[in-house]
Amino acid sequence: MTAYRQIFPGLFTMGNMFCGFAAILSCIKGGNPNEAAWLIIFAAFFDFLDGIVARLSKSASSFGVQLDSLADVVSFCVAPAVLLYSYKLVEFGNWGWIIGFTFIMAGTYRLARYNLTAKIEEKGNFLGLPVPVPAVAIASFVIFSEHLWGEIRLDRFLIIMVFLFSALMVSTIEYETMPKFDFSVKRNRIKVLVIFGAAILLMVKTRLVMFPLVSLYALSGVYKLIFGLIQKTVLNGDGQLKNEAEKDNKNG
Repeated sequence: MTAYRQIFPGLFTMGNMFCGFAAILSCIKGGNPNEAAWLIIFAAFFDFLDGIVARLSKSASSFGVQLDSLADVVSFCVAPAVLLYSYKLVEFGNWGWIIGFTFIMAGTYRLARYNLTAKIEEKGNFLGLPVPVPAVAIASFVIFSEHLWGEIRLDRFLIIMVFLFSALMVSTIEYETMPKFDFSVKRNRIKVLVIFGAAILLMVKTRLVMFPLVSLYALSGVYKLIFGLIQKTVLNGDGQLKNEAEKDNKNG
């Protein structure tokens, strides 16, 4: 019976992979970049659903984790790199494909590490930026640019973004997971409110809001790390001052 239950999340995983493959084909055919970008976003939606379906049907398994990551390589590593190369990075010659391949390497490394450390039963925070996030950020940036200017602009910003996302994927910076529906915990209530507010903004101005929102999540881990280091430094400083004061009192 368990084997049959695994079919349901597997269908969404295949939907994820299909969208990624379709996005690559769209780029090869030289179609509108928006088409490939939306296909990557749809792939992320299927990826989100397969995890929910697996948990609801109690069919999460090691096989599902491996299959999901293989689909993610296509949709969130190769497809975004091909999208960027086809419509912008090709202008940079050899550097263009090197930049794209750097993104693929970082995403694949992140997925391989996840497969070795993933817990089927319970999920903690993500270690490193999850690969769907930079993929959706790149896709939404393409949609954002096309909507504002009718073409992909801000070349330097785009290259910096690709390298930054690549670094965040292979890093060990912690990122928050989706909140559990336990509203007795204040942290979960705040998360739900933030997600609800983001969802409203997306419904109102999808093409303009998606990229900034996804980028904020990508940068949230960096903010959390820096804030934690500052807090730790201040506490250590206070501790040292307290110890010195106690020593002075004893000596006095």
